[in-house]
Amino acid sequence: MDLSSPPVEPSSAPARERRPIRELPDELISQIAAGEVVERPASVVRELVDNALDAGASQINVKLMAGGVRAIVVEDDGLGIPAEELPLALKRHATSKIRSLDELESVATMGFRGEALAAISSVAEMSVASRCEGAQHAYRLDARSGELVPAARARGTSVEVRELFFSTPARRKFLKTDATELAHCLEAVRRHALARPDVGFSVWHEGKLVEQLRIAKAEQRLADVLGADFINDSRPVFAEAGPLRVYGRAGLPEAARGRADMQYVYVNGRYVRDKLIAHGVRSAYEDVLHGHRQPCYVLFIDIAPDRVDVNVHPTKIEVRFRDGRELHQQARYAVQDALAVSRSAEAGAAPVAPQDALPVAMPAAARPTGTPAWYRPDAVAQEAPAPAYAGTPSWRSNTQTSLGLAEVATLYGRPAPAPLPAPTPVTEAAPRQELPAHDWPLGRAVAQIQGVYVLAENAQGLIIVDMHAAHERVVYERLKASLGLAAIESQPLLIPVTFAATPQEIATAEAQTETLTKLGLDIAPLSAKVLAVRARPAALAGGDVVELARSVLAELAQYDASHAIERAQHEILATMACHGAVRANRQLTLDEMNALLRDMERTERADQCNHGRPTWRQLTMRELDALFLRGR
Repeated sequence: MDLSSPPVEPSSAPARERRPIRELPDELISQIAAGEVVERPASVVRELVDNALDAGASQINVKLMAGGVRAIVVEDDGLGIPAEELPLALKRHATSKIRSLDELESVATMGFRGEALAAISSVAEMSVASRCEGAQHAYRLDARSGELVPAARARGTSVEVRELFFSTPARRKFLKTDATELAHCLEAVRRHALARPDVGFSVWHEGKLVEQLRIAKAEQRLADVLGADFINDSRPVFAEAGPLRVYGRAGLPEAARGRADMQYVYVNGRYVRDKLIAHGVRSAYEDVLHGHRQPCYVLFIDIAPDRVDVNVHPTKIEVRFRDGRELHQQARYAVQDALAVSRSAEAGAAPVAPQDALPVAMPAAARPTGTPAWYRPDAVAQEAPAPAYAGTPSWRSNTQTSLGLAEVATLYGRPAPAPLPAPTPVTEAAPRQELPAHDWPLGRAVAQIQGVYVLAENAQGLIIVDMHAAHERVVYERLKASLGLAAIESQPLLIPVTFAATPQEIATAEAQTETLTKLGLDIAPLSAKVLAVRARPAALAGGDVVELARSVLAELAQYDASHAIERAQHEILATMACHGAVRANRQLTLDEMNALLRDMERTERADQCNHGRPTWRQLTMRELDALFLRGR
C-alpha cells in the first residue's frame, strides 16, 4: 500500500431533486385516514356496532366470512337513515352526532367523528341499506359507484363490507389467520355487550352461529360474556364521590390470571384503555396479589362528560381526564374496599332481598349530565345529596369495616355482610364461648395439625386454616390501621451507595426530599448524573438499596407522593407482620385457635396472606361424603 498516495474521497450522495408541494387526492387522503381507524376486521366491527348502538338498536347481528377479511355485515333494528342522507353519510366528517364545539365537549354517543364509513369505503367494497320508520321500502347505496336503488329490509340499517384492504394489498399482508381475526372480532362485540345488557348481539361466521347474547340483566350479561365462574370469583364494586361513580365487579386474588385478558374499563359506557386507571386498580391488589399475576375486573366509570376528553384518538379507545390522579385514587379505593371484606364475613351475611323488590334505576337527576339512562342497571336510588368532589373520597373510611357494601348489596343481587364485633388479640386467650358452630362463619376450632393447620367445624362442614398465614394478615392489617402516614424510621449507611441516574430521577430526588425522608430514604445528587443513597428504611436492612431507590423515585414521578409513602410503608409493615406472626410448630390452645378465627372474620382481606397465598379453605359435607363414597 502506497502511504504517500492521497486518501480516496468518499463518493458524495446524489443530490435530491426538490419535489413541489401539492394537495393530495381525496382518495389518498381517505386511505391515509383509514390507516388510523381501520387496523383489521375487528376495527370495522367496532365502528359499525358503535353506529348501530347510537341508532338505538335493540338487536345487532354481525355476519363474517374468513374472519371478516372477505365479508363483514352488521345489521341493526335502529332508527335507520333517510334515503336522501345516505350519500352524505359516506362523506368524511359528516355526522349526526355533534353540531358545535359545545356538543363535542359533552359527547354522550359512541361515535362522533364522522370518519368511520368514509374510511372503510376507501379500503373495501361497501354498501349501505337502510329504512326509516314509515318508509315504504329501504334504499341501498353502493359506496364505489354511488348508485342508489330500492331494497327490501325491515326498519334499521345493514352495512356490508367486502374484500377488506383490496385497494391496499400491502396492508392485507399484515393480517393474521382467519381464526385470529375472528377472535378479535368476537372480542370487539363482547366489549360492547358488557356495557349494553339491554341490547342483544349475535355473531355468525361462515353461516354458523358462534356467539349469541340475549337481552339480560347486568349480572347475567357478565356471566354470559365472562362465564359464571367470574361471578362466583368476584365481588361487586360501588363507590360514588360527587360527579364520579365507579361500579362493576372485581375478581378475587385467587382468580387472577397469567394474562391481562379479562380487564375491562368503561368510561360513560365507552370501552377504554387507560394506564392510570389500570395502575389504580392494580394498586388495590398490592396486599393480596404478588408477582406477575393479573387481576380480573369489569369497571364502569360514570363521570360528567365535560371532565373527560374523548376526542384524543380516531379509534376513541383512549381518553384524557381533567383530573387523572383523582380518578386513579377513586378507582383504587373502590376496588380496595370491595376486596376488603373476607369471604367469612360474606358467609355470615343476611339473606338477600328478592330481585323484584329492588329498585331498577337511578333517578335521572342523580346521573351525570349526558349519561344515558341504561348506565348502572339495577342500581340503588341515592337519597342523600352527592358529596363534594374532594381529594379524599367521602365514602372512604379508615376503619376496618365492610365499606360501601350496603349500597352494593342490591347492585348485583348480593348481600351486605353483618356487623362484626371488635377485634380480639390472638396473643391473649379469649374466653371460650360455647356457641353453635353455625353462628360463626369460620366455625369452632376442634384441633391443630402438625403445628401448622387449624381445623374448625362450621355449618357447611370443615374449615382448614393456615395459622401463620392467617395471623400474618391479622397483624399486618392492625399495623396499617395504627401507623397512618407517620415517618418511617431510617438507618444511615456507613458507606453511601451511588448509582447512575436519569435526569428525571435526579429531578424527582431534588423535588421530593421531604417525601423521601418520610419514607426513611436519604437520596441526594452527587453529580449531574449520579445519585447517592445515604439512608434507607431500618426495617428493610437486607434489601437492594438501588432497586428500592429507583422504584420509589419512579413512583413519585408518576403518581402522588401520598400513594408512594403508603405503598412503601405497607411493604415494610408486611415484612414486620411476617416476622411477628405466630410461627409454625407452635402449639395453640382451643381458646387461642378460636380467637384467631374470630379475628379473621373481622379483618379485611383475611382470605389471603401478605404474599397472596390463601389462608383458609372450606370442605363442605358433600365434598367430605364424596371422599368416603357415602350415599353411593
